[in-house]
Amino acid sequence: MKIGILSQMPRCYSTVRLRDEIKSRGHKVRIIDPAKCYMNITSSDPKVYLKGKEIKGYDCIIPRIGANITYYGCAVLRQFQVMGVFTPNPSIAITRSRDKLRSLQLLSSKGVGLPVTGYARNPGDSDHLINLVGGAPLVIKLLEGTQGKGVVLAGTKKVAESLVDAFASLSANILVQEFVKEAEGADIRCLVVGNRVVAAMMRQAPEGEFRSNLHQGATGVPIKLTPKERATAVKASKTMGLAVSGVDIMRSAHGPVVLEVNSSPGLEGIERVSEKNVAGMIIEYIEKEVAEIKGSGRKRKRRE
Repeated sequence: MKIGILSQMPRCYSTVRLRDEIKSRGHKVRIIDPAKCYMNITSSDPKVYLKGKEIKGYDCIIPRIGANITYYGCAVLRQFQVMGVFTPNPSIAITRSRDKLRSLQLLSSKGVGLPVTGYARNPGDSDHLINLVGGAPLVIKLLEGTQGKGVVLAGTKKVAESLVDAFASLSANILVQEFVKEAEGADIRCLVVGNRVVAAMMRQAPEGEFRSNLHQGATGVPIKLTPKERATAVKASKTMGLAVSGVDIMRSAHGPVVLEVNSSPGLEGIERVSEKNVAGMIIEYIEKEVAEIKGSGRKRKRRE
């Protein structure tokens, strides 16, 4: 097979691991910077170019698109899809997952467990909004935040009201969520590939911190998932339309609740903690999907 990895970070752990696994399994691989690509959008012969040369002949494109270029990166990925190239995570699924409000609404529509959440831009009654999610303490999230940035814990109702009003004055889009006290600053990262969770870890926030992102200093430890947690992670990933994802779950008093579905999950922490070859399992999944497509002879074009 000939596989391309859409990434602006050729030296980051996840990109390197995927590249090495592809090579070790006898396939050709190229890391392609989506920001440097340009496209010929035509109904008869759509193409993607890089430095004046056409990018063609690929069986699969693996997207590792950074949040800072979601729109353009997904446009490039979509062009490859129009050209009939397989991808485990279609462009429409990535844009769904990057839109926090839309993803929560979709998960809710499918009955996936979620923290109680309110959404506002310019609430006329911050007191009512706060009460909707059970009062303080509560979590306030900027819709545009990533990796724990733009997430604030309001310990009291007065602080919560001040923060909601402050964000409203800036015309910022915010989510207000219940604070799951019983989780004690921990959440679970589930790495989903296809129809199963292939690895998982619990991330524990450091003392004095409530965000459990590894980028914020959290520590990861192995964990055994319950059947319901596994089913929740797989259902959340499928709802987004992703074949490879990192689903963040928190253990609440009313069962597992999904915090986020990540379309470009980092592999370093999960591989180190779980001691599993996650990159290899992703490539194995792709091999099976591409072989099935070629064996069936069905068209691979996906027009979005």
